[in-house]
Parts: sequence; structure tokens; C-alpha cells
Amino acid sequence: MNMDLSGLMQQAQKMQREMRTVKEELKKRTVLGEAGGGMVKAYVNGQQEVQKIEIDPQVVDPDDVGMLEDLILVAMREGLAKAKEMSDEEMSRVTGGQLPGFF
Repeated sequence: MNMDLSGLMQQAQKMQREMRTVKEELKKRTVLGEAGGGMVKAYVNGQQEVQKIEIDPQVVDPDDVGMLEDLILVAMREGLAKAKEMSDEEMSRVTGGQLPGFF
């Protein structure tokens, strides 16, 4: 097997630059996780950082705080899952699903 180490290094450096660009773009993109029919919303960026939580006042019941906590948790999990999926898709686009020269 004859490997062109210089070519492989150039390809890896190009991929690193592209991945940095994608990561920066993912910071700017937001997905939405919802629960309770949209009564609780979690906005999450492509870096899986929760940016904002919105809670419809109708869902706030001082006698049932547990329900609100559950709705927030569900919305955040959905938002984080969508953000991870978006990130994975974008990174896979850059890497072709693999690292060049290794698979």
C-alpha cells in the first residue's frame, strides 16, 4: 500500500478547516423542541446549547409543578436531540461519514 503522506495531511487540514466553519455555522442555527402541544418550547443551537425556554402561562399551575418540570425536560430533550442530529448531519457532510485515508 503506497500512501501519499503529504496529500493525506493536506486533505486532513482541509477537512479541519471545513469542520471549524461548520461548527461556527452550527452556533448560528437553532432548532426547536416542544412539549405539551407547544406550551413549552426549548430553543437549542447546533452546538447543543440551550438558548431560550418559553413557557405559556396557561401551563403554570402552582399546585402541579411536577407537570411543568416534566414538560420542560421533554422540550429540552427534544431540542437537544434535534440539535445533535443537525450537527451529525453537517459533520458527516464534511467528512463523508469517515476520516480520509483511514477507512
